[in-house]
Amino acid sequence: MDIAALELSPDRIYKLLVSTVMPRPIALVSTLNEDGGLNAAPFSFFNVFSNAPPLLVVGIEGNKRADGQSHKDTARNIIARGEFVVNLVSYAMALPMVACAIDFPAGVSEFDQAGFTPRPSKQVAVPGIAESPVSFECRLFSTVSLPFNRSLVTGEIVHLHVADSAIDDKLHVDPDALDLIGRMHGGGWYTRTRDRFEVARMTPAEWQARKRQVGDK
Repeated sequence: MDIAALELSPDRIYKLLVSTVMPRPIALVSTLNEDGGLNAAPFSFFNVFSNAPPLLVVGIEGNKRADGQSHKDTARNIIARGEFVVNLVSYAMALPMVACAIDFPAGVSEFDQAGFTPRPSKQVAVPGIAESPVSFECRLFSTVSLPFNRSLVTGEIVHLHVADSAIDDKLHVDPDALDLIGRMHGGGWYTRTRDRFEVARMTPAEWQARKRQVGDK
């Protein structure tokens, strides 16, 4: 089936994108409100973008609440303070992470509702989530305003927290110990990253030899 993107409404193309681009890593973003209150919200339009400088990108949709604000709390807080923390989500955090996506009334802390423990950061004022196996302290690098009040936020990673049980002195990370989850299709489907396979990179000569092996079978 061939589909012209311009012929689809934003809702229709969203459904196609989230049903085909998967699994997607989840950024559970913690921010501080104007009054210093803690906010946490999950986003799966997210990935790392560069290692020099170390950058990550989060796509944040516009605010759908009838509160007169064009942007979500997360986008407003990041723009106002210039700092945020991206916390990766383990399997054990799945349910409280979903709780952070609930549209609670203004002033209600997702940290409190989800039972997350604030972890003081080293280089930014915004706390991370202690239960997360990996957290990235970020300073705002750039913001791009998109149609429908969406924001493309790029953050520079200034400090990393990795669970001691998942990393050794040589910075080798154990993916099983992280036990991260990814976002799938529909309203509530996820996957674990423990089901994986390995295909080693090859030189041109190795690739030609591999093709001959396959052809001989």
